[in-house]
Amino acid sequence: MAAATGRDPPGPAEDEAPGAAAAAGREGGGGGEEGEGRARGGAEAGGCYLALCARPVHFEKANPVNCVFFDEANKQVFAVRSGGATGVVVKGLEDRNPISFRMEDKGEVKCIKFSLGNKILAVQRTLKSVDFLNFIPDSPQLEYTQECKTKNANILGFCWTSSTEIVFITDQGIEFYQVLPEKRSLKLLKNQSINVNWYMYCPESSVILLSTTVLGNVLQPFYFKSGTMSKLSKFEIELPAAPKSSKLSLSERDIAMATIYGQLYILYLRHHSRTSNSTGAEVVLYHLPREGSCKKTHILKLNRTGKFALNVVDNLVVVHHQDTETSVIFDIKLKGDFDGSTTIHQFVLPPRSIQPYQIPVAGPASVTSQAPVPCKLWKKVHHVLFIFSVLSEPERGSLSVIATVFDKLNHEYKKYLEAEQSYTMVVETGLSRSNPLLKRPVRTQAVIDQSDMYTHVLSVFTEKKEAPHKFTIAVLMEYIRSLNQFQIAVQHYLYELVIKTLVQHNLFYMLHQFLQYHVLSDSKPLACLLLSLESIYPPAHQLSLDMLKRLSTANDEIVEVLLSKHQVLAALRFIRGIGGHDSISARKFLDAAKQAEDEMLFYTIFRFFEQRNQRLRGNPSFTPGEHCEEHVTFFKQVFGEQALMKPTTF
Repeated sequence: MAAATGRDPPGPAEDEAPGAAAAAGREGGGGGEEGEGRARGGAEAGGCYLALCARPVHFEKANPVNCVFFDEANKQVFAVRSGGATGVVVKGLEDRNPISFRMEDKGEVKCIKFSLGNKILAVQRTLKSVDFLNFIPDSPQLEYTQECKTKNANILGFCWTSSTEIVFITDQGIEFYQVLPEKRSLKLLKNQSINVNWYMYCPESSVILLSTTVLGNVLQPFYFKSGTMSKLSKFEIELPAAPKSSKLSLSERDIAMATIYGQLYILYLRHHSRTSNSTGAEVVLYHLPREGSCKKTHILKLNRTGKFALNVVDNLVVVHHQDTETSVIFDIKLKGDFDGSTTIHQFVLPPRSIQPYQIPVAGPASVTSQAPVPCKLWKKVHHVLFIFSVLSEPERGSLSVIATVFDKLNHEYKKYLEAEQSYTMVVETGLSRSNPLLKRPVRTQAVIDQSDMYTHVLSVFTEKKEAPHKFTIAVLMEYIRSLNQFQIAVQHYLYELVIKTLVQHNLFYMLHQFLQYHVLSDSKPLACLLLSLESIYPPAHQLSLDMLKRLSTANDEIVEVLLSKHQVLAALRFIRGIGGHDSISARKFLDAAKQAEDEMLFYTIFRFFEQRNQRLRGNPSFTPGEHCEEHVTFFKQVFGEQALMKPTTF
């Protein structure tokens, strides 16, 4: 179990090993070889207690197009690109081969998880329903949907409790379902009405914790096992002081759940007010038994204030302190000061940093033989406050001043990119062997890349309502101009920010001009974004297709786009135009034709593939490997068996 609590927990550097932290200490209470390996590695590193596991999960970092989700139950990281239209990649610690697939972009993905065993995928895109997709061999991959039963409720999230059982958590309670994959439907097993602020799930103990009441500090646990849902005793978290207001005072970021020495505990990170006499924050442990009441049993003294994060590894509670970039370890089995009901603990060893992680260099042998790239594990925010202040103050924020700032930033950025490119070239040509002192360029805080600018400056700036929208767009284009001036390839998410800002202010004429005159460079993610705008700007559909055609490497995407719009004949004409009609999947086109609910369209597509079969194999029938049996049956039902083509004999 790994729970990030407190404010802004430490994580991997956004520009280096974004996936590494997903593998750090995400086990709850289980010892074994992996935990021992971490301890040994830390000792050998010179005083570090903690290290990432030997093979951490690497994945593409979150950006405007790529959304990243972590599933605690299966220990899987999901990278969802463009709502799934350009791919979903699922990686886990134990998975040798990632799971890759595509799904239709039906809107922003809020949550995505596999059932235990990876047989059923659940995707939440709206506040009212969850979509399901079977990943069972020989089972049609058709989505089915379950709406929450409670009227006017919003779904906060969901948790798989077994391979076929799932819990919807809404703001008005929980709904426990059994998924019937063969029927593509769900059966409600039990529900419970209760006002919910937020929830937390501990997969090791199969317990869901709900925050209730106005202040949020009354917690109601539920236990799930073999199709049953049991309501455990609710309990109250003692807040530092009675709040005067009626606002939510206990956040899920201050709470964690973990199994420690075989017992389930609720961990509460308590920040004392400035007026209190306390020496710092503390972690309060509440023991939650299967039967009986939940009681406060341990207090872990941190003796410091600031931002923290929690992990539980091998029954030890690890607390990370962001300000000092150190971690401390507590063992509740060790003797502490007992006051009659609660045991107070101090950390057992002096604070230490996490062992530095080295990213192996991927590539051919000449590259991988080079020294790994160091990765900083503590998240640092770049010094961009000055930039933002220039944008925020009208008297200082003229475009000429902003242009100068952008140019100075990109001058340093370009120098770093050139140094990195030169280093890579030397390594790949093998010349580095004759120069053992060659070192990879170190990125300093003076280097602010496009990701930093997007995350910390530009995306925030576009949300400022007081800024005139034309000035906002001019600033975005000025940054892109500066990147082009220094011959730095512009990342597509900057173009997407421009498009979203134009759409937000209904500046479609300007969007059309930017695309028509190629001010915005072509890319698949950009084309997918345009496609999603069709409902509010119909010409965006054709603009998207034109862009995909210009890319010349996006034929599959063009077909998928046309099929998703039920333009099956257009997709077939396109694929014939590029000479790919002999190898396309008949089932994919027949699926789309049937979903269009147009019998003559289905007849036309079915006839086309019958004729293709006759031409290629001398027999119009479909082979078992094409999995078109259900479509043949449907054709017979609608048009009669006599309508089927008969083999031509010569």
